[in-house]
Amino acid sequence: MKRITLLVLLLISGLSWSQVLLINELDPDTPSIDTHEFIELKSETPYFSTDGYILVYFNGSSSGGDSSYYTYDLNGLTTDINGLLVIGSSNVSPFPQSLMSENVIQNGPDAVGIYQASISDFPEETVASQTNLIDAMVYGTNDSDATGLLTKLGQTEQYNDNGTNANPKSIQRYVDGGGVVTFSAATPTPRRENDGSGIAINPIAISIDDTQYGEGDVFDITFTAETNLTSDLNFTISLSDFGFDTSDFTGNTSLTILAGENITTTTITLIDDADDEGDEVLKIRFLDLIEPIVASNGAVEIRVVDNDFTVAAWGTPINPTYGIVESTQSDGYYNSLDGLSDVALRQALQDIIADPSTVRAQTYTDVIDILKEADQNPENSNEVWLVYLEEGRAKLDYQTTSLSTGKWNREHTFPRSRGGFFSIEEDEVADGIDVFWTTKADSLRHGNSDAHALRAADGPENSTRNNQFYGEYNGPTGTLGKFKGDVARSVFYMAVRYNGLEIVNGFPDGIVGEFGDLATLLDWHRNDPPDDFEMNRNNVVYNWQRNRSPFIDQPDLVEYIWGNMIGEEWDQSLSITDNTELNIAVFPNPTTGRIYFSGLNSKADVEVYSIEGKLLAQYQSVEDSIDLDVTSGIYLIKLTNDNRSVIKKVVVD
Repeated sequence: MKRITLLVLLLISGLSWSQVLLINELDPDTPSIDTHEFIELKSETPYFSTDGYILVYFNGSSSGGDSSYYTYDLNGLTTDINGLLVIGSSNVSPFPQSLMSENVIQNGPDAVGIYQASISDFPEETVASQTNLIDAMVYGTNDSDATGLLTKLGQTEQYNDNGTNANPKSIQRYVDGGGVVTFSAATPTPRRENDGSGIAINPIAISIDDTQYGEGDVFDITFTAETNLTSDLNFTISLSDFGFDTSDFTGNTSLTILAGENITTTTITLIDDADDEGDEVLKIRFLDLIEPIVASNGAVEIRVVDNDFTVAAWGTPINPTYGIVESTQSDGYYNSLDGLSDVALRQALQDIIADPSTVRAQTYTDVIDILKEADQNPENSNEVWLVYLEEGRAKLDYQTTSLSTGKWNREHTFPRSRGGFFSIEEDEVADGIDVFWTTKADSLRHGNSDAHALRAADGPENSTRNNQFYGEYNGPTGTLGKFKGDVARSVFYMAVRYNGLEIVNGFPDGIVGEFGDLATLLDWHRNDPPDDFEMNRNNVVYNWQRNRSPFIDQPDLVEYIWGNMIGEEWDQSLSITDNTELNIAVFPNPTTGRIYFSGLNSKADVEVYSIEGKLLAQYQSVEDSIDLDVTSGIYLIKLTNDNRSVIKKVVVD
């Protein structure tokens, strides 16, 4: 990058500053990963309190309107022995005095300003101004000039971060002996003067052999100073973080690096208790380093895997069970549907699941907690079940940065761009089950956080699916596809729950509110019936939202609204209590082919499914027996009699 020179009325050593606080260095872009961003401020004197100051970041893009997108409160912070204050992600080394999440600082063309103001003075999308402005920098990554921001902030130059993957750079401020200020892109120097002057710091690095251990394991933590110590250094560390505390480990946390040396080690033993606490994270932090000794890194995390996880009584979607989990719907929940058909049936169903006097809408951040419960892996209570990959993943691996590999996030089965719903600022808060919005059928925006249509999904696979229709997207190669009925029913739910959404044949690309393919979704629904995992999920979401997915409780409703029973009257007069009283025996079991039924009061309809949930055969008006024309294996027999159903497992020899 060319060296840009700006003459300012700023004198150094012995002369007064025009500002008490300046932007000394900015790294807005770590090429390709955006994980090491930081800003460094400089005060005229060391240990300057930044109480009463804030940082405001402005969006200079064509759609940004020169308005604020992020504000950072500087209250409670001070500059260091060299008058420097670094605010950045935990990946920055030496470790920042104050942390900011990864990938917050936009690449540009944008700006950042120091204001002597309150954070409440800059709500999101506040237009940039010079009122109470202390210092500002307009920057980019070889973008066209953000002329609006330059004017509004009273700046004359836009500076570029010309870093590459192999050679990351930051925008740095220099002052020569004559008071001439220049800005240049160079290798980042957080917590050190850009020109190499100032009091030399000695960073201490924390190193570990692994980032995951189980209860009962023993491991070492090593601390290494950049240069040998001139005197003994005594320091203390903490491993505590949320639920992980001193009751979870033994080992020395008060340490010494001897004079003339630069290294020391402590051994930690993780206590193997009998409590099911869930996987936890310990965080290694320095508590009492005194400058010029500083942390090279900090908040180093180690996952502690709890070996006391619980296993549910029901199976995963790829090893499904049926009839173990009962619906928690209230008696008579669907009674208002009786005798209705077609449009009237659909409207009555919407009146139940979108009743504004009962139904609640939670925030999009609350959904994370809902999914940890609703999508919990039946085989391991410390994991969620990933909808498309069809495997478990640690609940702790929720994606919080732009890096999605190995992480899980929230997948909209009815994509946002297809449905026309979106997040608002309030969605960024997890305020719990007892704080909610009133919602109704016209509250389409609430579809953004409707947990009936949100699933825990692998981050990269979520991106692969993107906003494809089902039928265009059929899941990862090599999986069993046992998610298909689940996602079909969630999409059917959305179409009834919210006005403005509809399921259609084909792929209606570009038509917001329409989703396809109806034929595919019907096929998926029919060949992958609701199992215990899905019923448990329905119960959990019902507890939060006060509504249910009817197509899990009453899967045949799909046929009456979209399938082969359109126009027929629905009759489900029995309550859920009555529904569970259907008592039919199947024998012999195991069988060589023919099976008999006892307990039928009238003729029944029978469906035969493979253990993977694929519909194999249908029999109507069965009196007491059927002949199974199948190979040896395990099969599921669904009997429907007097609007009641039961599923039995049968072994065929």
